[in-house]
Amino acid sequence: MPNIDVPDDLMSWMLLRPELGAGMGAFSEAVYDKSSLPLREREVARMRIAEVNECELCRNTRDEWGAAAGVDEALYDHILEWRTWPGYSERERLAAEFAERLALDHVAMKRDADFWARLRAAFTDDEIVDLGICCALWLGSGRLMSTLDVAQSCSLTLHEGVNAPG
Repeated sequence: MPNIDVPDDLMSWMLLRPELGAGMGAFSEAVYDKSSLPLREREVARMRIAEVNECELCRNTRDEWGAAAGVDEALYDHILEWRTWPGYSERERLAAEFAERLALDHVAMKRDADFWARLRAAFTDDEIVDLGICCALWLGSGRLMSTLDVAQSCSLTLHEGVNAPG
């Protein structure tokens, strides 16, 4: 049951402030449609934040383009084992670590020279910015939806019925 007086669905809470909701929608569209990072890397980061936020909508969101990009349920099932599960690449592990540390202790991450050396050895600066912007959306919106207790019984399929680019 939501902590505000709205139906428990994906959009009703944003309709209380449509001007801001439109901005949030544009931010979401940019992250999901303009990111240059591989979908697997984004999904590992997104799901790690979903777990930290305890956001059920985020946990239940999938992308229709996922299968074609090598995203399967195993990728989601092992997210809490991101350090050790052999199904993740090194870049996917770093994306999970970045997401987790941004969500849990960004100050310590900022000062961790070893982490930044590992991250910058695997990602270009523009990819790090891309990952950071994606994580900012997921962290903020997922945490807000979880806190307001809105859309927590929903599931979402991104790009449903839309052909993948290229």
